[in-house]
Amino acid sequence: MNKIRIGIVGYGNLGRGVEAAVKLQPDMELVGVFSRRDGIKTVSGVPAYAMEKMSGFKGKIDVMILCGGSATDLIEQTPAVAEDFTCIDSFDTHPRITEHFGNVDKAAKEGGTAALISCGWDPGMFSLQRVFAESILPQGRTYTFWGRGVSQGHSDAIRRIDGVVDARQYTVPKEQYLNAIRNGETPDVTSLDAHLRDCYVVAADGADKNRIEREIKTMKNYFVGYETVVHFISQEELDRNHKGIPHGGFVMRSGDTTEGTKHVVEYVLKLDSNPEFTGAVLTAYARGVHRLALNGSVGAFTVFDIPPAWISPHSGEELRAHSL
Repeated sequence: MNKIRIGIVGYGNLGRGVEAAVKLQPDMELVGVFSRRDGIKTVSGVPAYAMEKMSGFKGKIDVMILCGGSATDLIEQTPAVAEDFTCIDSFDTHPRITEHFGNVDKAAKEGGTAALISCGWDPGMFSLQRVFAESILPQGRTYTFWGRGVSQGHSDAIRRIDGVVDARQYTVPKEQYLNAIRNGETPDVTSLDAHLRDCYVVAADGADKNRIEREIKTMKNYFVGYETVVHFISQEELDRNHKGIPHGGFVMRSGDTTEGTKHVVEYVLKLDSNPEFTGAVLTAYARGVHRLALNGSVGAFTVFDIPPAWISPHSGEELRAHSL
């Protein structure tokens, strides 16, 4: 069996999560890691290369898995990589997904590649659950809750503010809304109302904390509109109490099929490690986008375009026998 040759672009928490996931897949092998940082030593011992060496691997890597941040990395990196490689990213800035899709679609069509964007657990797995629930229960309301957990994208966005040394941002769903929906109610609530954004920030010595807090709370696409609380703490306290990267959430739909006949659909994720789970999703869908490319598909795609059977290493016969 020819193994799917994987490359990783970016070697932070998510990159290491992908590295761990590839080791568990029987039909994949990791060829190398590409990073802007020098002297990278990978956990698995696979070679690490500078970003500018990537073009030399054209034809030697089947799928590039991009593991940068959405705020500034993927918006530029994915279209650039898609010109030469079939690739996949976890772009999660929801208001810019349409823009990102268009940019990647153009680059992939020019390069003759397939590129899967916004693949993870949200967007990604949660996106699929919303489509399933809304298709099955067309009369009803869908709700998405995130947390309690660390948002890597939001934490990364805070760390990019001048004067911030380190940060963790927790997204916290408000219990009163979860309980109401589980009881069959359909409260009029938006995601902005239903969550608290809890920020723990280490500021540099002498940094203007009032300015930092203001920049956090007024950051478009991340914090504007949410109830946001900012705590300034020491690096020691952050390292001691906020080391992990847990996350999770809920997709819920409350609907009825006939008058008085109510149904509640709930999909739940509880994750010890956000980047490891996201890396596992990206890795499974790397198989899907590889099969998409083998079938001659070109351009940008999302999880909606990948048949579920294509993300599995098992044959159709095995799936029918054991999973259907």
